Amino acid sequence: MNAARAPPAVVQTPGFAHYALAWSPFHTTRLALASAANFGLVGNGRLHLMAMGLNGVGLEKQFDTQDGLYDVAWSEVHENQLVTGSGDGSIKLWDIMLNDLPIRAWQEHTREVFSIDWSNLQKEFFISSSWDGNVKLWSPDRPRSLLTLNAHHACVYQALFSPHQPDTVATCSTDGTMKIFDLRSPSYVPAPPGSATLPPPMHVAALTVPASPTEVLSLDWNKYRPWVIATAGVDRTVKVWDCRMVKVGGEGGQVGAPCETQMMGHEYAVRKVQWSPHRAELLATASYDMTCRIWNTAASPGQPQLLDILDPHTEFVVGCGWSLYEPGVLATCGWDSRLHIFHV
Repeated sequence: MNAARAPPAVVQTPGFAHYALAWSPFHTTRLALASAANFGLVGNGRLHLMAMGLNGVGLEKQFDTQDGLYDVAWSEVHENQLVTGSGDGSIKLWDIMLNDLPIRAWQEHTREVFSIDWSNLQKEFFISSSWDGNVKLWSPDRPRSLLTLNAHHACVYQALFSPHQPDTVATCSTDGTMKIFDLRSPSYVPAPPGSATLPPPMHVAALTVPASPTEVLSLDWNKYRPWVIATAGVDRTVKVWDCRMVKVGGEGGQVGAPCETQMMGHEYAVRKVQWSPHRAELLATASYDMTCRIWNTAASPGQPQLLDILDPHTEFVVGCGWSLYEPGVLATCGWDSRLHIFHV
């Protein structure tokens, strides 16, 4: 592990536990935090806007919500807009140049919205996933969702667009599976413009991988290897899958899924995984063991290397994110109400 590392920049937001963070795709020093009072169990939420400067990192602005916020994603088309997912099932679009109120809100999910992802290929769309088992596709200009994926029969912890294929979405769930959906599939019909009814849901996944005997809490697409995905969850193991190697049988079925690499070392469930946008082999993992770990997944065949353990947090680390512009800059957030920014 690296012996020398610059001390982290840190900021604390008392009274609000952090659930997720997102770096702005437009501004090199700006990031957003999705937070909740009382660890997200009950109470209000808060969207924090942070900025890095010569004197460290500081709070620029904040927005309060009636329920806890579990995820946040920046718009890919408007530098001042971002979208949040809430514990009351709502999704809100914010403009940071305006005060207090969201500029648009949607209420279709019947349970907590646990992840939000904005497509960086089809920049007019974002997706949400919920504990109600559904994933929904949205456009910020439309009053209703464009389509619904009945992705799992259990909580969907995360849904992410592929950074390589614009119509491909990966999901992970309480049921221990990772699924891949092709939005071009004929098994759904998008809602026509101005429609007063929701489109029929899509059920069939293009691929289903039994990724864990327990809950899969997080996944991420590798930014350089198009069909490589990392997953992690309650079993404390981080796994890397090459989906081209999966043998498929039946309709969306799976009969053999060789795991390319496994990383073990976290003492409790792994809450977040994220590949570096600058290096294909570099992976960050955040865990309930209060650490974030940095891995080299290509150190040797089947033998990943643990590069570093970041452990300044005093509570669960539930979010991590690599800077989109500064190689080696990593932010982490957790239930101790702290945001740390490292140079690793």
